[in-house]
Amino acid sequence: REQQLQLYSKERFSLLLLNLEEYYFEQHTANHIQNKGGQYERKIRGSLKICSKSVIFEPDVISQPIIKIPLRDCIKIGKHGENGSNRHFAKAKSGEISLIFSQVYFIKEHNIVAPYKIERGKMEYVFELDVSGKVEDVVETLLQLHRASCLDKLGDQTAMITAILQSRLARTSFDKNRFQSVSEKLHMECKAEMVTPLVTNPGHVCITDTNLYFQPLNGYPKPVVQITLQDVRRIYKRRHGLMPLGLEVFCTEDDLCSDIYLKFYEPQDRDDLYFYIATYLEHHVAERTAESYTLQWQRGHLSNYQYLLHLNNLADRSCNDLSQYPVFPWIINDYCSTELDLSNPGTFRDLSRPVGALNKERLERLLTRYQEMPEPKFMYGSHYSSPGYVLFYLVRIAPEYMLCLQNGRFDNADRMFNSIAETWKNCLDGATDFKELIPEFYGDDVSFLVNSLKLDLGKRQGGQMVDDVELPPWARSPEDFLQKSKDALESNYVSEHLHEWIDLIFGYKQKGSDAVEAHNVFHPLTYEGGVDLNSIEDPDE
Repeated sequence: REQQLQLYSKERFSLLLLNLEEYYFEQHTANHIQNKGGQYERKIRGSLKICSKSVIFEPDVISQPIIKIPLRDCIKIGKHGENGSNRHFAKAKSGEISLIFSQVYFIKEHNIVAPYKIERGKMEYVFELDVSGKVEDVVETLLQLHRASCLDKLGDQTAMITAILQSRLARTSFDKNRFQSVSEKLHMECKAEMVTPLVTNPGHVCITDTNLYFQPLNGYPKPVVQITLQDVRRIYKRRHGLMPLGLEVFCTEDDLCSDIYLKFYEPQDRDDLYFYIATYLEHHVAERTAESYTLQWQRGHLSNYQYLLHLNNLADRSCNDLSQYPVFPWIINDYCSTELDLSNPGTFRDLSRPVGALNKERLERLLTRYQEMPEPKFMYGSHYSSPGYVLFYLVRIAPEYMLCLQNGRFDNADRMFNSIAETWKNCLDGATDFKELIPEFYGDDVSFLVNSLKLDLGKRQGGQMVDDVELPPWARSPEDFLQKSKDALESNYVSEHLHEWIDLIFGYKQKGSDAVEAHNVFHPLTYEGGVDLNSIEDPDE
């Protein structure tokens, strides 16, 4: 996480400024010409980035905001001066691109992370490329992407952008000059995307007898990512977007975060690469199965925390995929007392029930609705984990992720993660709130509980600003809260009952009659295999 924060502090642009499922294609050094032809004309130096749904201009000077123009809001795109009397003038001065549009976003002015500012109304911006010979190509690309963004159906937009992306990938290949050594032997090369939370970055994967490489199409955040096979400790096949297309590589034994997560376009490519690395690892690293972890846990060689991390990993949950972020249970039931008594069973949540079944009255209402519902039935219309829930907890350390997920806005101040007790109460009483926790609640890093970035997260109805998370009376500090949460997770009571929660989330009570009996039935779309994605022909669906 520290590395990521350093990366963002050095440069303001990140893939999080794109919309969800948007791609960043290319960048050009350019000037933004303000007040073109007027008395106060001035040039702002920076970089023009062409993305699949927007044009982004990042000024070199950080006091100037990043400009984001959605392509669907563009009225006209062309070479500056092409329309009207000064057409001949344009030939001599052809390095300029003109965008006429109805809406623009201003982001990270003075490099401050805050909700995006929006300006509406008809405007024209002129950008002057350093390499004027590229103007024709850039305008052509923008017109093509503009056509895609103006299609009525979202499915048709996605299909057209995918076709543009695949044609770009087909025209390029991995640059073999990036190999670490001239004696390296190429084993396989294919197209893939590098997955980070909320965003994916397309490019080329290449594996040799000694290294795994990924080269992003856009050269961002660096020209090539390289992993030495000798350093690899674990690899996992991953389900990504409910499809068997992901592969995650770890160079550490028990770290939460991996070194690279790749999403392939074809399951066969993923399987071939997995087989190659797995064969390499067989000679170097002992494989760990669910059974071996369970045995170690039963013997007390693994803590409850470590065991849950391993189970999350084996269940395809990853820090790089917010739709499948590692899930941990609510353990404590008491957020009111001044002292936390871990010898009293009443201090603990009932681990044999999902969150939605902890409040009997709410459960009765949900079961009545379930019985009256046509097939496919479900008890809970939301889930115990989702990107929104993860970022609800992490907004203080990952504000740009929240802005990305919510179109440049933070959530309403009263709906923020303001207090532990309030959040627990809502999970017990709320009509649609059944969320569990994330590993951070049992870790060592308190930063997700503290507004150390001094973010303006809004004002609550009572007038107070959203700041640090309000802790229960029994916690003297954020550090004390995490320590007591860890003590609770490793307590005798939890060690005796944790398997009941594991059965619900990772085990036999996930599906079928056992799930119905345990009141553990979620919306059918949240289960792998709930829908055959390959049989759907309508791209909108």
